[in-house]
Amino acid sequence: MSEKDVLDILGEKVASGKSATVSFNVAKLHTQNRIDVPVIIERSKKPGPTVLITAGIHGDEVNGVEIVRQIISKGINKPKKGTIICVPIINVFGFIHMDREFPDGRDLNRVFPGTKGGSLASRVAFKLVNEILPHADFVMDFHTGGADRFNAAQVRIVKGEKSLKELATVFGAPFVLYSKNLSKSFRSTCNKLGIPVLLFEGGKSFNIDTTITNTGVNGAKRVLHHLGMLNSKFKVSQPKKSCIFVSDSKWIRANYSGMFKPTVKINAYVNKGDVVGNITDPYGSFNHFVKAPNDGYIFNINESPIIYQGDAIFHISTALIDD
Repeated sequence: MSEKDVLDILGEKVASGKSATVSFNVAKLHTQNRIDVPVIIERSKKPGPTVLITAGIHGDEVNGVEIVRQIISKGINKPKKGTIICVPIINVFGFIHMDREFPDGRDLNRVFPGTKGGSLASRVAFKLVNEILPHADFVMDFHTGGADRFNAAQVRIVKGEKSLKELATVFGAPFVLYSKNLSKSFRSTCNKLGIPVLLFEGGKSFNIDTTITNTGVNGAKRVLHHLGMLNSKFKVSQPKKSCIFVSDSKWIRANYSGMFKPTVKINAYVNKGDVVGNITDPYGSFNHFVKAPNDGYIFNINESPIIYQGDAIFHISTALIDD
């Protein structure tokens, strides 16, 4: 077997046709207990691309972790050709404590590519970028809406990348959102390294939603099938509706504090002036109707029953692309 048939990752050598679970040693707890993140590797004997599937960059984004868990448990990650590397939980500290950030208070998705001797979050980012990411030809990164904001299933890509547009269409989420790469994010770092990435968003923190997980798992299957990597025992279903490409959007923010109740459902199309929710006080003396500022799709809804003036309560499309 030639040297290039062996994957040398995190100090372990994994030959083609083999399976392995290697340890991504993050750090130690203050009790000196090691924290090791399992990295699940499946390799076919047939050569092909290497796909990296990640979740849990934010520790509270359980829905993304559940998608990758299902991909592994169902054997979807066992490729017909090439290699699939799964990292179900990157921010294991946050996952343990059910917290978005690292113990140092930093958002891991704002410190990439990290530094070897930096903060704890920065060190984890550095190790991920230098010891796992170089092996990847393509990345699928699974996220969830923050706090009580429920995201419609969506794939985020940058404009002008034809290959990403094709893969996003194949994935088949209800929405494809064109969004810029945020500075020091994982997606931005992948982009700078020339590694295409599909970022999936769906659901909300501390929550597992069956519709969202099904969309994520089925989307991953479609992409792997498109790449010729999906085992033939899996059936691939086409999405019921074509993707809606959103080129621009904005947040509808609360004009008042109070008790909040949305009256539209996620994925709904609304017209300008339609009532989409209402804000009341606990005493029955105030009722403010929230109206759509423009025609568009509602693809994020704040499900918190209590809101404050200025809180983001809906995300609505403002410009679509006819694809």
